[in-house]
Amino acid sequence: MSNDAKRQNKREELILAGISEISRSGIAGFSMRRAAEQAGLSCAAPARHFGGKQGFIAAIIDYVNGQWRDEQTKILSQCGPTLREQLVEFSLGYIKFLVEKPHFRSILMLKDDSLDSTYQSRGKTTKLTLDLVDKYCDEVGMDEATRLRKFYIVRSLIYGASLMFDNGELPYTEEVLEIVKESIDREFDLP
Repeated sequence: MSNDAKRQNKREELILAGISEISRSGIAGFSMRRAAEQAGLSCAAPARHFGGKQGFIAAIIDYVNGQWRDEQTKILSQCGPTLREQLVEFSLGYIKFLVEKPHFRSILMLKDDSLDSTYQSRGKTTKLTLDLVDKYCDEVGMDEATRLRKFYIVRSLIYGASLMFDNGELPYTEEVLEIVKESIDREFDLP
């Protein structure tokens, strides 16, 4: 393994440990030392790789956002050709992502005003999804008030289902995921 590959591997180990640390302690309690210990690296390793706490947290957010972007690309390559099918599949994919990667969810849902404005958008809808929403709304002639209402309802279904799966109120099965998918899809038929 080359030195660059080893460095990248250590960097990713630190990021994954940092995600776990933020999930446990939040931003205010985040410790680079504990993240380094969890990754089995020296306490100086985070500073070498990220410069400091702000750089470390920024790298964690970038990593998680990158994972979701990669997942979106995968979803887009596997779903149907219509904008509606893509929106429904993106919604279901986001639920799966949030449930199957709970530590990532803690980063995506993180609210901390101390983060600079670059990272305040981490829990917001991605540009790819917003572009699909805009194209779909234009395609069906949806007015702004209806668009906002549907956006709210679909996002609520996504977060509600994720939470209900996570806390055991709904079993995380293909059958229940299909019910959630049908609920999201049906929302596009309602006025």
